[in-house]
Amino acid sequence: MEAYLVEWLNILGRWVHFITGIAWVGSSFYFIWLDNHLENPQVAGDQQKGVGGELWSVHGGGFYHSQKYQVAPASLPETLHWFKWEAYTTWISGMFLLMLVYWYGADVYLVDRTVADLSPIKAVSIAVAFLAGGWIIYDILCRSPLGRHEGALACVLFLLTAVLAWALTQLYSGRGAYIHFGAVLGTIMVANVFFVIIPGQRRMVDAYGRGEEPNADDGIRAKQRSVHNTYFTLPVLFVMTSNHYAVTYSHDYSWLILVAFTLAGALIRIYFVARHKGRASPLYLVVAGLILLAAGAGMAPKPRAGLATNVTFDMVRPVILERCTNCHSASPTHIAFPAAPAGVMLDTDEQILGEAERIHQQTVVLKAMPIANLTEMSDEERALIEAWYLSINE
Repeated sequence: MEAYLVEWLNILGRWVHFITGIAWVGSSFYFIWLDNHLENPQVAGDQQKGVGGELWSVHGGGFYHSQKYQVAPASLPETLHWFKWEAYTTWISGMFLLMLVYWYGADVYLVDRTVADLSPIKAVSIAVAFLAGGWIIYDILCRSPLGRHEGALACVLFLLTAVLAWALTQLYSGRGAYIHFGAVLGTIMVANVFFVIIPGQRRMVDAYGRGEEPNADDGIRAKQRSVHNTYFTLPVLFVMTSNHYAVTYSHDYSWLILVAFTLAGALIRIYFVARHKGRASPLYLVVAGLILLAAGAGMAPKPRAGLATNVTFDMVRPVILERCTNCHSASPTHIAFPAAPAGVMLDTDEQILGEAERIHQQTVVLKAMPIANLTEMSDEERALIEAWYLSINE
C-alpha cells in the first residue's frame, strides 16, 4: 500500500510540475521575445509619457498593443498583473517530486554505493547543501564587480556548472546526479524571481505609491536575472527528460555529457534571443550542433573483445532471476515497486527469452539496470549476458 501511495503522489506531483513548468517557461520566453521585439513609439506623445518601446501583434483573431515604459508610468493602473506564481508552483512541485522520488527513495534512485558509500541521510544532506550553496555562490557573483561584465560572468558560471556536474556524479547515481544538477539550476531560477525580480518590482511600485521616482537599478538587476533564467531553461528541460535516456547518465563520462548538453542548450537559447533582436548568427547553432554530435559519438557503445563463447541460457537464467526479478516480476519483492516497471516480467524462461533484446540493452549497452545497481550485478555477469545475447543473434 505504501508503494502504491508513493506512486500515486508521484503521478499527481509530476502532472502539476509539468503544467506549471509550461506556464513558467511560456511566460518567460514570451517576455524575452517581447522585450527584444519592441520598437520606438510611433506616437510622439508616448515618449513624453515615458514609453520606451511598443509592439503590435495579432493572435487568436485579436490585435494587441504592448508598451514598455523606460521606468514606470506617471500613475499606476488599478489592476497590475504579476508573473510569479508560475515560477513558485513549478519549484514547489519540483521539490515535492525531488523529495518524494530521490530523497524518500534515496536507496533506489539517489545512492549508488559503487560511486560513493553514502547513507541516505548523508546523501540528502549533501543535496540540500548543493541547492542552497548553488544559489548563494551565484548571487554573490552577480552582485560582485564581476556581475557588471556579462561575458566574464557567463564564463565563470559555465565553469562552475561544469564543476557542479562533475561533483554530483562523484557522489550520486547517474540519474540522481542529473536531476540534482537540474534542481540546482531550477532553484537559482526561482530564487532570482523570489529574491531579486519580484522585490525589485515591489520597490518600484511602492516608490510610485509614495510619489517618488523608482530606482532604475531594480529594473536593470531584474532584467539581468531574467536573461540568466532564459539561458538556464533548456539545460533544465533536458535534465527533466534525461531519466528516460540512461545512455546519458549511465556513461562513464556522464558529467561531461551533461556539460555538453548544458552548453549546447545555452547556445541554442542565445541564438534565439539574438534572433528576436534581428541579428542572429547561425554560428551559435552550428557550434551547438557540433557539440551534440560529439556527445552522440562519445556515447556510442563500443564493441567488446574477449567475450566468453558457448554461453547457454542455463548459465544466464540464474543471473536474471537473482539480479532482476526482485522488481521485474508478477509479484515484485522490492518495497519501492508495487508492480513490475514498464510491465516487464522475467519470472519464466519464455519471458526472459522474449525480453532478451531489452535485457541486453538495459543491463549491458546502457547499464541502466538494475537501477542504481541495487542488486549489485557485476561486470562479469553483464559480460555473460552480452555473450549469450550475441550467441542467440548470430
